[in-house]
Amino acid sequence: MLIDSHCHLNMKDLANDLDIIINKAYNNNIKGMLTISTKIDEADDLKKISSKYNNIWYSLGVHPSNVDDKYKDLGHLIQDNIKNKKFIGIGETGLDFFYENSKKNLQKKSFKYHIKLARDYDIPIIVHTRNADADTIKILKEEYYKGKFRGLIHCFTASKELADVALEIGFYISISGIITFKNAENIRKTVSNIPVNRLLVETDAPYLAPMPMRGKINQPSYVSYTADYLAKLLNINSFELYEKTTRNFFNLFNRAEFN
Repeated sequence: MLIDSHCHLNMKDLANDLDIIINKAYNNNIKGMLTISTKIDEADDLKKISSKYNNIWYSLGVHPSNVDDKYKDLGHLIQDNIKNKKFIGIGETGLDFFYENSKKNLQKKSFKYHIKLARDYDIPIIVHTRNADADTIKILKEEYYKGKFRGLIHCFTASKELADVALEIGFYISISGIITFKNAENIRKTVSNIPVNRLLVETDAPYLAPMPMRGKINQPSYVSYTADYLAKLLNINSFELYEKTTRNFFNLFNRAEFN
């Protein structure tokens, strides 16, 4: 059994055929999915999706590329959803400095606010980081010093230094289809030294389909390609990788109930 720890089931490339896509995942031994928020106004759609299907959970958060001065509305939204057992994570949040016009200061404030909420509610945080390793490390260290919080680095493409800091503060690291790409040798080198009991797997669907599906619209059933590749990289069998990453998911997202 596998869990897709990060996908976007509300996005139009998936939403139009969601029954087919989810049943395909179930039939391919992907028995649970965490559908991730990138905007405040996605909350209702994510809640509806999670309520319709077994073992689909949702997060609440604002992607760094979508941050505006209303990011603190997230606090009220979480309070409204806290009793919903399908709500299990905060994010995705973090820093994305890929574009020159990135709102760096606003992103940092939003990231820190997400961390505060994760700490206050003891709900894990889902961290996105792109072209921002140094600032991500700085914020994680500073905020952890203020008080512990739990979480993961999603779609890991960062440096060994960031991986080391994440592991030091008890974070998990989630591996996407990027690990299968030809030009991902540096990522593979770092990931090969991460203990399997700290790893999760994800699709980030509809983005980043793994080999041999690269170029297609990604979907949760493809997470097995990433998991099988990761098992070979770590020199363990796929069954062990499936079992351990699934256990890791439920250890981290301890609000999730499996039916």
